[in-house]
Amino acid sequence: MTVSIGTYITFILYFIFMLSIGIYYYTKSKDLSDYILGGRNLNSWVTALSAQASDMSGWLLLGLPGAAYLSGFEASWIAIGLLIGTYLNWKFVAKRLRQYTEHSGDALTIPDYLEHRFKDTSKVLRIIAATIILVFFLIYTASGFVASATLFESVFGFNYYAALTIGAVIVISYTFLGGFMAVCWTDFFQGLLMFIAILIVPTIAIIHLGGFSPTISQIQAIDPNMLSFFIDASGNPVTAIGVISLLAWGLGYFGQPHILVRFMGIRDANAIKQSRRIAMIWVFLSLGASVLVGIVGRAYFATTLANSETVFMELIATLFHPVVAGLLLAAILAAVMSTADSQLLVTASSISEDFYKVLFRKNASDKELLWVSRCTVVIVAIIAYMIALNPENSVMGLVSYAWAGFGATFGPVILFSLYWKRMNKWGAFAGLIFGGLTTVLWKFAHHPLYEIVPGFIVATVAIILVSLLTKKPTSMIEKEFEHISLMN
Repeated sequence: MTVSIGTYITFILYFIFMLSIGIYYYTKSKDLSDYILGGRNLNSWVTALSAQASDMSGWLLLGLPGAAYLSGFEASWIAIGLLIGTYLNWKFVAKRLRQYTEHSGDALTIPDYLEHRFKDTSKVLRIIAATIILVFFLIYTASGFVASATLFESVFGFNYYAALTIGAVIVISYTFLGGFMAVCWTDFFQGLLMFIAILIVPTIAIIHLGGFSPTISQIQAIDPNMLSFFIDASGNPVTAIGVISLLAWGLGYFGQPHILVRFMGIRDANAIKQSRRIAMIWVFLSLGASVLVGIVGRAYFATTLANSETVFMELIATLFHPVVAGLLLAAILAAVMSTADSQLLVTASSISEDFYKVLFRKNASDKELLWVSRCTVVIVAIIAYMIALNPENSVMGLVSYAWAGFGATFGPVILFSLYWKRMNKWGAFAGLIFGGLTTVLWKFAHHPLYEIVPGFIVATVAIILVSLLTKKPTSMIEKEFEHISLMN
């Protein structure tokens, strides 16, 4: 892929803009609440776009188009599952979680919320939850760094390790400086850029191919199975297990800490409804266009691409003026950064608030915790960077494992904590532990069923059984639950 000076300039200006946001909010972050939750001051638009941008990551512009390039519409099952999961998460979790976290101890993190929700004075529940966040976010953040390395390697011809380093340094810089508000506002602009890019690229490609009908005819000539929802990349019928596994990606939404904190940070719980509408339009159009990129890319390129996950980049480089191409390619970096920065911040927040403050410095000042969070961003990023050093890592592979881990551990616990009064802290313990263990063990078993399915089921059963077999919550916990319920 040849790169002009215009593309370089566009990228550099984009980096400067992102860093400027980080510097601006560096001057605004006065305490830990500002740094890790923005003082609960997000508006509807920023909440919606930052939540979805941090959700989709480089997977939207690399992983999903790559899957569609190989298997066609069969890849749409993932998109359908994600669309359903997005709606249900906004509908049933967002508002209630925002209210509960504010009224129950003004919780700043998910582990903090669980401790206050179940009045666990032992701190064990909080520490277990924070440990799970640390483990799976190391993997998730590494996937973002791999995606950024793929971008710089493909576009600028850097070697993998130089490309990886550049991407990591950029993300660390503005996350370290600005915290939650910098992350959310950069994600807002990055979400807009991702949305524009993913819609424009397949549209221009179809125009170059002569229109929609000629494009379909060309795809049929290459492989008619690509237009089927029920034939996989190998030409075999999609099994029931295959469909369930792809749709099950939607289950992951209920347990993704970097998405849940967006709900916690919105200015007003009543603004959730508007945010949901904005988010659903973004997700519906973006996922559909992402699948279309892969399918149209298969028709556009006469020679099969060596790496299917570069189809979006290759279309941009072929179809657009260098300056425009630079801006559209920056959308990939936007997708990567919007997730990696969120994951780094949530992990740093958990370590400072749920480990450092709880175990080592109970009376630590806000200023001290603020700098612990900033330093943790750097440390966690370095560990994730080391995981990403293997160039054989797949963006899709790393994302799917981390997504399943969070979905199966936190998903059932969050849902039951919001909607079941009889749930107690022992049920929460069981859900986290059994959900996490099932996910890990199932992954090593190499069963075709996506590990989030058995993990989610086992965690659900564990929560119900253990809660019913142990002592019911105290009257104080039940009254708080009833109070939150009356607010909805």
